[in-house]
Amino acid sequence: MTLPSLLAVFAHPDDESLSAGGVLAGHAAAGARTSVLTATWSEGTPRAAELADAVSILGAGQPRLLGYADARVPESAPGRPRLCEAPLDEAVGALVAHIREFHPSIVVTHDALGGLTGHPDHVHTHRICLLAAQAAGLAGLYPQAGAPWRPDAVYAATHPQSFVRQLGNKVPRAAGRTLHAVPDDWIGAAVDVAPWLDTKYAAILAHRSEVARGAAPGILAAMPEPERAAFLSTEYFVRHDLAPGSHRTTELSAG
Repeated sequence: MTLPSLLAVFAHPDDESLSAGGVLAGHAAAGARTSVLTATWSEGTPRAAELADAVSILGAGQPRLLGYADARVPESAPGRPRLCEAPLDEAVGALVAHIREFHPSIVVTHDALGGLTGHPDHVHTHRICLLAAQAAGLAGLYPQAGAPWRPDAVYAATHPQSFVRQLGNKVPRAAGRTLHAVPDDWIGAAVDVAPWLDTKYAAILAHRSEVARGAAPGILAAMPEPERAAFLSTEYFVRHDLAPGSHRTTELSAG
């Protein structure tokens, strides 16, 4: 079965592997066209090189970069504005060009809460992505960005509240922190990515600097394998339909 073409749009290098690595690997293995666009970090930086390694492991070709700076790491894109401070119309137009060039049936991005951490770059990437996914199908918007193309749906990577309750103190650094989640009935897809768990975890580990500094990839690397597998084996999404009736032909899956 050939799955729908998929463009993943995330804020930082490692978000693609953490949030949708299993879905990306499954779509690519099934022969679907897949690609990853990252909003922050520019070419030539260490994390951009790690991103290229991770995307290659997932089978998603060469990474696409908008090249804005991480909100907390200005050296991530020397001379460029932080993502959250860039002109909205400029960022949306840049993403529209990628959507019109790649022709994805499905776009995957962060949820409106910015995922478990609520990072401002995650939240802003969600906003840019929803605007761009709709604008890409309208000929009157961004005519310089190519011929119109309307994806069928946007899937926003998230976690249900029941998952966060079960998480409890099992994950280091989770205790005492606010972890953002959506009501369980908001979940439009809960994808079992266990068959692609090894590939997903290898892509996460490709973000070596994040492992070394103890960020999310490092936290996962330090977890016992059964707990790590339980955390990573299901990917959850809120679905936003863009084309009428599209749910019949463009369900998100891991193959």
